Amino acid sequence: MIELPEAAVLASQLIGAVRGKRIAGVIAAASPHKFAWFHGDPARYSALLCGKKICSAASFGGFVEIEAGDMRLVFSEGVALRFHRPVEDRPGKHQLLVEFDDSSALSGCVQMYGGLLAFKAGTCDNRYYAIAKAAPSPLCDGFDREYFESLLCATAAEKLSAKAFLATEQRIPGLGNGVLQDILHKAMLHPKRKIGTLSAKERVALLLAIKTTLAEMTRKGGRDTEKDLHGNAGGYRTVLSKNTVDQPCPKCGSRIAKEAYLGGAIYYCPGCQKLQA
Repeated sequence: MIELPEAAVLASQLIGAVRGKRIAGVIAAASPHKFAWFHGDPARYSALLCGKKICSAASFGGFVEIEAGDMRLVFSEGVALRFHRPVEDRPGKHQLLVEFDDSSALSGCVQMYGGLLAFKAGTCDNRYYAIAKAAPSPLCDGFDREYFESLLCATAAEKLSAKAFLATEQRIPGLGNGVLQDILHKAMLHPKRKIGTLSAKERVALLLAIKTTLAEMTRKGGRDTEKDLHGNAGGYRTVLSKNTVDQPCPKCGSRIAKEAYLGGAIYYCPGCQKLQA
């Protein structure tokens, strides 16, 4: 799933791969998917986008946005984006295929769920997209201790577990269940630990873990559990993920554990990440 580091990497790769190209053809919703979301009628995407020139690309939280003249193409977390050179085959199934004037293409395939939104700039009313554009990114200076404390001190935050605080309600757009595992490991906090039990030192440690872990993931091309625009796995080796269950923790040697929690899996080190303060 696209989270903040992968979105940043994809945006950077898109600039190199498609900037300056003109859209020659668009096929939307060719392969029906119950949880593929579009902006308006996908049948209109071709008329809206054909002839538009790609100007740039950017990321906001877990969203990737392509600027095509006065139009925007936005992809959310569950979309696998791939660039295809002129000689390469296109995927047999896809929810969006954008062909360019040089015969290269971009495909978007929804995994579990995802949004593929095409709209005129300034007209999108997607709540999560708006939140992601407005919130400061942990990769920027604006995500500082004062801002983080405002999140920690928000109503009812102290009753939440560390996982619930970090990965729900878009408190930190783009920070989801995938990246939070290594963040909490670096901060030495159990995913079920209540925010209200954190000491001042632990709150600072969590902030630093968020910023440094996400920066490292981005710098190394995303996580090794995810693929980039060209189908390559990211260069950041996850400490806690499906790839490392039952392996020894690099800090203490304890076996990495996995269990179900809050609608998904959590990974943690029983030695480093104690549930009690």
